[in-house]
Amino acid sequence: MNTQYNETTAKKILTEAKGYLDVGFTHSLNPYSGCGFSCLYCYVREMPIQKFKDQPWGEWVDMKTNAAANYKNEIQKLRKKSKPVHIFMSSATDPYQPIEREANITRGLLEAMIEFPPDFLQIQTRGPLIKRDIDLLVELKERCKLLVSMTVETDREDIKRIFAPYAPGIKLRLRVLQELHDAGISTQASISPVLPFTPEFPKVLEGKVDHIWIDTLSIGDGSMGKRSERLGMPQLFRENGLEKWYQKNLHVKVEKYFKKYFPDEMVRVSKDEAFLK
Repeated sequence: MNTQYNETTAKKILTEAKGYLDVGFTHSLNPYSGCGFSCLYCYVREMPIQKFKDQPWGEWVDMKTNAAANYKNEIQKLRKKSKPVHIFMSSATDPYQPIEREANITRGLLEAMIEFPPDFLQIQTRGPLIKRDIDLLVELKERCKLLVSMTVETDREDIKRIFAPYAPGIKLRLRVLQELHDAGISTQASISPVLPFTPEFPKVLEGKVDHIWIDTLSIGDGSMGKRSERLGMPQLFRENGLEKWYQKNLHVKVEKYFKKYFPDEMVRVSKDEAFLK
C-alpha cells in the first residue's frame, strides 16, 4: 500500500474529550491525522475526517509537525486554570504508526510531557515501535500516572491478516508488551475490537499486563454497531465463516471468559469507566 505523507501545522493539539472518552479523560491527543495501519474495522473510516477525503483510509497521513510546541503552550494555559489534564493518545490515529520511526512526532510529545507532565496519560497503540521510547516512558511515569494500552484484538495471526493486514504481527506486539511491563510501566491489553481468538488467549497475556480492556464492533464504534455495519463487517465475518463471533452481546461472553483467568478488577468492558486507578 502506498501512503502519502504530508507535513501540516495544527491549530491545537489537545481536543476536549467527548463521547466515550468523556468518562476518565479531559482531552484526546492525535499526533497524526490518518493512519498507515489501515485496519478494515477502524471506525474512523466512517468519521468526517475521512468522509471528506478523496484518498482512501490508509493512503494518506498528515504529520502535525508543531505538535510538541502546541502541547507546551496549551498545557501551561490549562495549568493556569488549575484544571486536571487526563490525556488519551490517540483516539483517531495510531501514535506509533510506521511514519513515526522517521517523523518522531510522538517522541517529541513525550519529551514535552516530561517537561510539562499531564496528570494522566494513556497511550493507545498497536505499534511495537513504542519500544524505542521506553527510556522516555520510564522517566515520564515518575512524573505522572501513565498507562500503555496495546491493542491485541486476537491471539491468531491468521485472523489479524483478514481484518488488519497492514498492522504489526500479534506476537511482536505481545513481546513489546512484556518489555514494557518488565520496565515497570503499567500495561493494558486492549482487546478492541474482539476478533476470534483461541481458548489460550488469556494465558498468552498472563504476566504481561496489569489490565484487560474489552471492546467489540457492536459497542465500541461510537454508534452501537452502525458504523461497523456500514464498513461491511458482518459480511466479512460471514465470508470467513466467523458468524458466531459477530454478536451484540459478545462483550458479555468475553468478559465472563477472561474473568476465569484474571481478577475481576483487572477486566473491564468499554462501557465501564476508563482506568484511572
